[in-house]
Amino acid sequence: MEIILIVIMLSGAWYWLDSINSREAAIHTGRELAQRWNLQLLDETVACTRLRLGRNSRGQLKIMRTYEFEVSTSGSDRLECHLVLLGKQLQSWHIPPYLQPLY
Repeated sequence: MEIILIVIMLSGAWYWLDSINSREAAIHTGRELAQRWNLQLLDETVACTRLRLGRNSRGQLKIMRTYEFEVSTSGSDRLECHLVLLGKQLQSWHIPPYLQPLY
């Protein structure tokens, strides 16, 4: 019984640390995507909205997470975007079409 409890606790700790590392990778990736398209990452944060299992190109089972974040063209508008990480690798992303502000 104690061994099962220890395994559950270690699994929970691993999942928690993996989630924190994935979130940091998602923030970094979201910031890079925003900069690439001359956008501003709002609130410097992302939110995990979907969690599932997926396989990478080697066939290894990894956790696939979908993160949502918001960007802005001028600071006064908000565009909802998302990115998908398999482990810590970017699988896909979406930034909706927008008009560049005229200065």
